Amino acid sequence: MNALKEGIQDYLTLRRGLGFKLKKHSRFLREFELFLEQAGAVQITTRLALQWATQPEHLKQAEWAARLSVVRGFARYWSAFDAATEIPPEGLLPFRPGRAKPYLYSDVQIQQLLDAAQNMPAPHSLQPCTYHCLFGLLAVTGLRISEALNLLSTDVDWSEGILTVRDSKFGKSRLIPLHASTLKVLSDYGVRRDALFAERKTPYLFCSRYAGRLDEGQVRRVFYMISRQIGIRGASASRGPRLHDFRHRFAVETLLRWHRSGEDVRRRLPVLSTYLGHGHVTDTYWYVTGTPELMAAVGQRLDKRWEGI
Repeated sequence: MNALKEGIQDYLTLRRGLGFKLKKHSRFLREFELFLEQAGAVQITTRLALQWATQPEHLKQAEWAARLSVVRGFARYWSAFDAATEIPPEGLLPFRPGRAKPYLYSDVQIQQLLDAAQNMPAPHSLQPCTYHCLFGLLAVTGLRISEALNLLSTDVDWSEGILTVRDSKFGKSRLIPLHASTLKVLSDYGVRRDALFAERKTPYLFCSRYAGRLDEGQVRRVFYMISRQIGIRGASASRGPRLHDFRHRFAVETLLRWHRSGEDVRRRLPVLSTYLGHGHVTDTYWYVTGTPELMAAVGQRLDKRWEGI
């Protein structure tokens, strides 16, 4: 089993080197290796992989499928070193992940969110301004919340108007152009932040009351509170608009502008994918929702095309 243990470590190191986060892989594979050891098995088989994946009976089928998927990936790698390794075929635990229905904020709702954040009661004088700027940046750039919270002050090129998102998903970095109005808001915030933390300078663009990185869980709680306050989330609702929906809105609004201005959307879609930090254009399709406005813009372009024939 020592060889298998070393193989798992090498596999994880290789994958992480390619930019994968692998948050659950390490734990799953350690548990699977222990399961094989207790079963007295020296090779990976489909039967054992399936047995391990479905062992926790209280888990949902989606989690069973995720566990088996992790083993399948490692088995493909390990088969190059052990020809007797069986690779569990696709479809053994069929599961199609559900797509959460995106909430597409209106311009009015975005402004309400920002106003509520700016005027929220807080124990620290910078906190309302911090959330106002953070939510505003998410709305105009489509950044992931983790990317925004990891931003450093030095990631903003003030003279060129460029934001650098470093070491994002899959270990990639990208450049985000910012509008002059966005730069002005961020610059004013930075001056206020640096004045408050003059004695203990913080490297983060958006910082907590203790000059450290904002806690993502706390950011979400503040967002839920404000969402309930302005009425887009029920007072006791456990589900509703999410921070991630800013990305959906950004993608749809970008496509809408392109259609209305007569751009070749098919050729420009890779630009949107790069802007959002996607590895493939197909990943961007997940964010596209057929809104009435978007469908109307597409229909108008089709009508003009038919008129020209």
